[in-house]
Amino acid sequence: MPFPSRFDYGGRLAMHAPAASKAHPWRDEAAATAQLAGPLILTNLAQSAINATDVVLLGWLGARELAASSIGINLYIAFLIFGMGLVMAASPIMAKQLGARRHSVRETRRTVRQAIWAAITIAIPVWLILWHAEPILRLLGQDPVLAADAARFVRPLMFGYLPALAYLVLRAFVAALELPAWATLVSVAGVISNALLNYGLIFGAWGLPRLGLFGAGLGSTITQTLMFLGMAVVVTHHRRFRRYRLFGRFWRTDWPRYREVWRLGLPIALTLGLEVTVFNAAVFLMGLIGATSLAAHAIAIQIASLTFMVPLGLSQAVTVRVGLAYGRGDRTGIARAGWTAFAMGTAFMAGMAIVMFTVPHALVGIFLDEAIPQNRAVVPLAVSFLSVAAVFQVFDGAQSVGAGMLRGLQDTTVPMIFAAFGYWIVGMGTAVWLGFGLGWQGFGIWVGLAAGLAIVSVLMIGRWLRRERLTLLPQPA
Repeated sequence: MPFPSRFDYGGRLAMHAPAASKAHPWRDEAAATAQLAGPLILTNLAQSAINATDVVLLGWLGARELAASSIGINLYIAFLIFGMGLVMAASPIMAKQLGARRHSVRETRRTVRQAIWAAITIAIPVWLILWHAEPILRLLGQDPVLAADAARFVRPLMFGYLPALAYLVLRAFVAALELPAWATLVSVAGVISNALLNYGLIFGAWGLPRLGLFGAGLGSTITQTLMFLGMAVVVTHHRRFRRYRLFGRFWRTDWPRYREVWRLGLPIALTLGLEVTVFNAAVFLMGLIGATSLAAHAIAIQIASLTFMVPLGLSQAVTVRVGLAYGRGDRTGIARAGWTAFAMGTAFMAGMAIVMFTVPHALVGIFLDEAIPQNRAVVPLAVSFLSVAAVFQVFDGAQSVGAGMLRGLQDTTVPMIFAAFGYWIVGMGTAVWLGFGLGWQGFGIWVGLAAGLAIVSVLMIGRWLRRERLTLLPQPA
């Protein structure tokens, strides 16, 4: 069944941007960016909801199962984020090719194939590592019983790693053609499928076996596989996609394009990994302070993570928009695409900062009832953390969209260095110094995270401003 015409219009508007945007170029760019980013934002939210569903359902099963699944998911997500970064290279490569030549069928097909080849390559060692989740978690100091339970969850879950990455490659393909709503539809179906499958396999409902933790991991893997197959059906049957014949002669080697995916993708993977691991380290530091700080941190970071989905979607969209202009050799279009998404992202995050400043108790109250005695110490801490989160909202949006702008120019290595310096040297260094050296505890850790995000955002935008001097722009023929 075809999507409503507004999604097709979004694709046509973007592909014909140079011809259609003479009268109101900035307004048309904002419309094209919003039409591309909206489905991507919804897809990101849907992807997050799949893992969140596992946690909620296992919370119904019991506290021990919830704790085990939490540490298991954290281990799995660390590897998943790295793989996501690797296959994200497909997006700027395809956007550049489609910008240079609108019907770049062969080049686009090469990129999709080799991005999936890269996903297969990284999946094999990840499977080997995750198969030994129990000894790894015990080595990290986790309780032996929890480590064993977490491994029972991770072993079936890990086989969803490859279909999850392959799905993301196909999502990048439909986004590069600026018709990402199909990915949204498949993601929403995946959320529903995951909830039904996991409920049945965890609790033994609807005639399914009661498998507990193992069932949760198995259900999620089945869901990821179904999502990939769903996208595969779309790209092989939809009239706009089928002519690319993405899976034809899939086994053919293409080492130059394979190396290009790794050249661009590995720095993106490391950049995302540096960001995720610094927040994981913050959880560990909160644990050293106490359970109250850890609970408050979990609430504040959940709220901040939810708002982050919007600039993340805009970051993915601006990579495509800048990449299309880059492929056309359109320097004005590059600037317009980048600054439009940047303005949209920072404006949204500024609005979220105002909300966090003005109604923090209402936000925390969604997660905790302050009337319950054991929650009374957590609420004021969570509110104080949200005050810092409000400050770094704009920085977080700026660094995310800024990274997407640079990826559209196929600039990924230097941003990786920025991430290492900003997140780990400035951010983590400041967090440890303020939190433990000056005794600011959890509030100091959050200030450190904000400092890291601020530095990275300034460095990213500074590099974008100097893009011509750094010869990042397409050179005149």
